[in-house]
Amino acid sequence: DKAPLSKSLLLVPSAVSILLTLLFQHYQKFFAYNLQAIKEDFQIWRLVCGRTICLDLKDTFCSSLLIYNFRIFERRYGSRKFSSFLLGAWMLSALFDLLLVELAQYIFGFTINSLPSGFLGPVFALFVPFYCSIPRVQVTQVLGHFSITNKTLVYILGLQLLTSGSYIWILALSGLISGICYNSSILKVHQILCVPSWVAKIFSWTLEPIFSSAEPTNEIRVGMGATVDIQRQQRMELLDRQIMMSQVAQMRRQRQQQGGMINWNRLFPPLRHRHNANYQDHRPSDQETPPPTEVSEEQVARLMEMGFSRGDALEALRASNNDLNVATNFLLQH
Repeated sequence: DKAPLSKSLLLVPSAVSILLTLLFQHYQKFFAYNLQAIKEDFQIWRLVCGRTICLDLKDTFCSSLLIYNFRIFERRYGSRKFSSFLLGAWMLSALFDLLLVELAQYIFGFTINSLPSGFLGPVFALFVPFYCSIPRVQVTQVLGHFSITNKTLVYILGLQLLTSGSYIWILALSGLISGICYNSSILKVHQILCVPSWVAKIFSWTLEPIFSSAEPTNEIRVGMGATVDIQRQQRMELLDRQIMMSQVAQMRRQRQQQGGMINWNRLFPPLRHRHNANYQDHRPSDQETPPPTEVSEEQVARLMEMGFSRGDALEALRASNNDLNVATNFLLQH
């Protein structure tokens, strides 16, 4: 929904790539990204054909998944601005492809006559706004040290695409450079390489009705999320918070039954009223306070990276028995 350009880029090049691979293999030569033919024979049309359709189904699959994930930018900025970014990144990456090939030949001494085909430069360029503007939300941890976030799968797909060919690193580097140039408005590139309004209107009248989709009716709007993806993330965070609070309540009941209940109300008010002088008069005596739990400095550092003070992080970790997730949730809610 609200991403007709992404849908067209997902369907049309993928369908053409599959047809060229399975049925029309003798036409693949017209879609090869042949740099030698471009430079020596001035076959400029190969820039369009060779940099639009993938001839490797693995590249087609990975780039299609990445375009599907990057559709959030079309929903956020609109189809015209999104198409302007893709056009600018496509043209800049074509220039950087040629420059990097010449640079590699000058420095390393090897000649590159062709590069992997496909709409790969703009796809790699989209990693720049993805890294800069999409918030990083931790989903889980692997082995207690490696964080899995909502962006991990996209980076894994990009790495898979990067390692699928011998010279695809040139396309990745040129795409990233073009994405940085366009996203940071270097030399006003975004004003020069943009889709005119009249062209955008023509495509909106002709192609948008074909590739547009109806708004999903089974999606329940939550909060102020600007897109369906953000609303889903908000719903997941709400469910995760409810599950965490139920686990804490169960832990409190178990400790109460065992006679060793942690008094959360006694431990967490200092986080809210640390600067309240009246609180010092009601602080429990040292004899009533249990011995402090040893706290992991690594977990303290992680909480401090989130913006909490060291004192709050220490008290939260001691109260939660060094459970980082419980400590984080209580710090956020208190």
